[in-house]
Amino acid sequence: MADDFTFSITTTRFDEDYSPSENSRITTNFANLARGEHRQQNLRNTLTMINNRFNDLAHWDNPDRDRYEVELEIISAQLSFAAEGADRQFPLIEVLDTHVVDRRTGIRHHGIVGNNFSSFVRDFDFSIVLPAAGKGPTGPSIPDDFGDLHGKLFQHFLDSAAYQERFPQSPVVCISVSTSKTYRRTGNHHPVLGDEYVQDASSLTDEYFGKMGLQARYFMPRGSVAPLAFYFRGDLLNDYSNLQLIGTISTMETFQKIYRPEIYNANSAAASVYRPTLDSQDFSRTQILYDRVERSQLAITQGKYTEEHFIKPHRTVLEHWAAKRPARVA
Repeated sequence: MADDFTFSITTTRFDEDYSPSENSRITTNFANLARGEHRQQNLRNTLTMINNRFNDLAHWDNPDRDRYEVELEIISAQLSFAAEGADRQFPLIEVLDTHVVDRRTGIRHHGIVGNNFSSFVRDFDFSIVLPAAGKGPTGPSIPDDFGDLHGKLFQHFLDSAAYQERFPQSPVVCISVSTSKTYRRTGNHHPVLGDEYVQDASSLTDEYFGKMGLQARYFMPRGSVAPLAFYFRGDLLNDYSNLQLIGTISTMETFQKIYRPEIYNANSAAASVYRPTLDSQDFSRTQILYDRVERSQLAITQGKYTEEHFIKPHRTVLEHWAAKRPARVA
């Protein structure tokens, strides 16, 4: 089973000179920012926002709010099939890795890997499989095995030597809350993550990440205007240091302010009972250009690419491998 395919990892520095590679998913937040006439200014402004937010949250022994700098790397995981032939290699997922540089001491702290999460197979599931399933009386029809293959591939990657030899901790993925759910503030408060919210019901995204072995919690950090969704293995509140958590918050809140300003750059903060919406007009736009419509269209294109170059040519191998691998759901 383990010999059907292997994983390898490549890294790309995400800075103001970043350009997406030919194998990069162009629907990722960071790739979208690095295109067009204003690409370098977009990147420079994004990194400035991340660093400013980090120093705002890491305020202790930091009177000038300039002690720390966040460095980002794009982690690309490639799957290679054992059998020779066309489409033998496939760019499976991309995540971000963070490092925090203490300018005062010169120490470089390893942050959390994960953060942003992008996947060709997820594009296939949501842009090809789900629409093909049609709609039922209460909404989209969800196939019973929806997300099973993707979840098993992701967990197999985390258990692989490629991941284990490079990253000592499990990943944390941080994304927007769902616009179809209601969130209620609890009395739980974390010194870095902030106020915890709970959902009225699990979303399809929660269930999809659950098949990846990741559970969800929702927190609104100090100074934020909406809760963020954190997907993780283990213990989110105790497995990571304050600086690690701040690195993830500052990075992903910045991306969400750019991508979903109606929620994360709103002019008023979420109340104790909160229903996110993209229909709000009471928000401020950043000075960073982002094409949200193009991003959605490209997800369909990349879902079709996955079907043609990954699912169809390797269906027998993938189905045989998945059938022998037990499901582990968070």
